[in-house]
This record gives sequence, structure tokens and C-alpha cells, in this order.
Amino acid sequence: MGDFNLALVIVAIVVCVLVFLFNVYLLVNYQHPDDANQAYFPKFVVVFGLSVAAISILMLPADVANRRACRHAIYNGACNLTLPMKDLWLAVYIIDAVLVFFVIPFAMFYYEGDQDKSVGKRIKSALLWVVTTAIVCALLLGILYGLVGKVDFTVRHLSSATTNVPSTWDFSSGQPCIGGSSARECSAYTANASSEKTWTICTTFPEYVVALATIVGSVLFSIFGGIGIACLPLGLIASFVCRPKAVITRLQYIKEATELGKKARELKKAADALYQEKRSGSNGRKWRKNVKAVEKELLQLEEDVKRLEEMYPQGEKAETSWALKVLGYLAKLVLGILGLIVSVAWVTHIVIYLLIDPPLSPFLNEVFIKLDDIWGLLGTAAFAFFCFYLLLAVIAGAMLLGLRLVFITIHPMK
Repeated sequence: MGDFNLALVIVAIVVCVLVFLFNVYLLVNYQHPDDANQAYFPKFVVVFGLSVAAISILMLPADVANRRACRHAIYNGACNLTLPMKDLWLAVYIIDAVLVFFVIPFAMFYYEGDQDKSVGKRIKSALLWVVTTAIVCALLLGILYGLVGKVDFTVRHLSSATTNVPSTWDFSSGQPCIGGSSARECSAYTANASSEKTWTICTTFPEYVVALATIVGSVLFSIFGGIGIACLPLGLIASFVCRPKAVITRLQYIKEATELGKKARELKKAADALYQEKRSGSNGRKWRKNVKAVEKELLQLEEDVKRLEEMYPQGEKAETSWALKVLGYLAKLVLGILGLIVSVAWVTHIVIYLLIDPPLSPFLNEVFIKLDDIWGLLGTAAFAFFCFYLLLAVIAGAMLLGLRLVFITIHPMK
């Protein structure tokens, strides 16, 4: 048991480090070139937020593995758990709520503020928005906690007589209790409806915050996860199918680069005109519509430039660069096929185990249990992989779709 506990702690530490490194890579890979070596606070918020999101998902298999330390105990209090999962769950969800409602809005308002303003004015403007948000959230949480901060438990009252320990036990479906015909109700299956009662207790405030964060997260998970679980593997496969098949000639490169240069100059003129309109105070609905159109064309131009650079690698190691690009697209194909298998497995499991009552098969549950029988943490590792894939699907859905939440716009990532 000691070896298992030590392995669990080591795995938990290693996974946290890997999650942090992966999110740093994700940030570096998707950041705009103009944001290099600046805007460190928003970047820290992005890495920290993605790390907390990943850890909150991976805590599910960690909780399962943690419970294995008590698999031979009669009740949970009869042994010492390796990790204090209850405290960790509360901490992660409260950090989630603070990030979503306070830290991330502040970073977005500060980062997207008027660049012509000083740093102090941008911080002041962002703080005003965040303080307003904090007051509204505090009022809503306080009022709702006072009105509906309770939990109802449906329980069934069962009882039985007592008797001396006999040499043999004589139980059957018709006689499930001790004491013969004089026995009271002790079987939940045969007890009448009057034995049911409802207990109402007040929750603690941290648990109440966790419950609300879970509800909000479930809604967003359904939106982004439902899109991402299909788009993530199909997008990787489509990237391989639409890959550049061969290197173009220098003449073709010069021709395409000239056309892109013309588009870039036209976009610069349009952006300068919009900037002058903003300085003159003309920033109404039509102006915002034109800004969005220019941003869309700019994103398309960047995609075209990136595509052209892939089709004509330059420099002393041009052949090596092309070979690495080919291997990268092959890796996307392999990962896309693997992701498609996992997506189909998740959808199948949801249908046959959750949507159909009674379930047709335990499916993934049985797979994870059998893997655990092979080696202690193998089933847990497989469960962690499937959970982490759902997080990647949510990120893919958010990158593709984006969302507008009242005052905050979550832009699709390109």
C-alpha cells in the first residue's frame, strides 16, 4: 500500500508539471507575433487558467486512484487517504470561480483597453469593470445562498428487530428481516412510500460556490465540448488532407507573395482610415462592423501568408524544414484517427450507458476496471486520458466557435 501511495503522489506531481509545460507550449504556439516579449500578466492568466482547467478534469481519475487506498476498508474513515481530495476539490473550484469572474475579466479589459491610454488609466478602467462585476456577483451569491442555499436528501426509514446470533441464517425474498412475521420494514425494495422522508440541510458557502460553478461549467461544457468532440479529430484529419503536397517554384512564390503584399497594403489603408474615424469620434455601429470585417480579412491574410511559407521553405535548412512539416502532418493524421476513435467511444458510452435506461452495457467503465486489474494505475491512466481528451475537445470547440457573454467576448482563436 505504501508503494501505491508513493506512486500516486509522484504521478500527481509529474502530471501537474506536464500540464503546465503543455499550456506554455500552447500559449507560445498560438500567441500573435506582435505579442512576443510583452503582455506577461495576461499570458500568465492564460497559462494558469488552462492549467487549473486541466487539473480540475484530471482530478477525477486522481480521486478514483486515491480511493483505491481504501478498497479493503469497511468504511472510508477506516484508513488514511493519500491525497486530501475534498479540500483539493474545493480549492480548485473556488480558484476556477475567482478566475472566471474576476481575474480573467480584469486581464481581458486591461489587454483590450485603448492602447493610447497610459498603463495607469488602463488598470483603473479594468478595475472599475471588475469591481462592478464583483459587486453584482456578491449580491447574486448572497441573495441566492440565503434563499436556496440548501440541499434536500431523500432518505428511506428502515428498521428491523433484534435477536441472538443463530447458527444459521434463514433469509429469502419473502423474509428479508430478522424476527419473522413480527419484523418491521428493513428492505428498501419492498418498503412502502410512507417510509420515504426528505432531509433539508444548509450547505457551506464554499460548497455552494462549487455547485454554482459546476452548473455554469456544465452548460459551457455542453456547448463547447459537443462541438469540439467532433471538430477536434476531423480538423486534424482535414489538416492532413488539405496539406501542401509539394514545394512550389521560386517564380510561383514571388507571384503569390506580390498578390499578398497588395492585399496587405489595402488592409493597412483601411485600418488607418478606421483609426482616423475613431480619433474623430465616429465609432458607432457601422464603424464596429467595418472593424470586424477588416479583422476577418487580416486573419485570412495571415493564414494565406503562413500557407505560402509552408509551400516554399527558405533558409539553409529548407529541406529539413519541409521534412519536419511532412512529419507534422503525418502526426496530425495519426492523432486525428486516434481522436476519432476516442470521440466515437465517448458518444457510444453516453448513448448506451447514460441515455438508455436501464443501460445496455457498462462499456468504458468495464474497460477501465479490467485495465486496473492488469496494473494498479493502468485503468486510472486510461481514465485520465479520456478525461483530458474531453478538455482538449472543449478547447477546440472554444477556439472554433467563440462566445459573447454580456460585456465579454470570447474570440475564436486562429
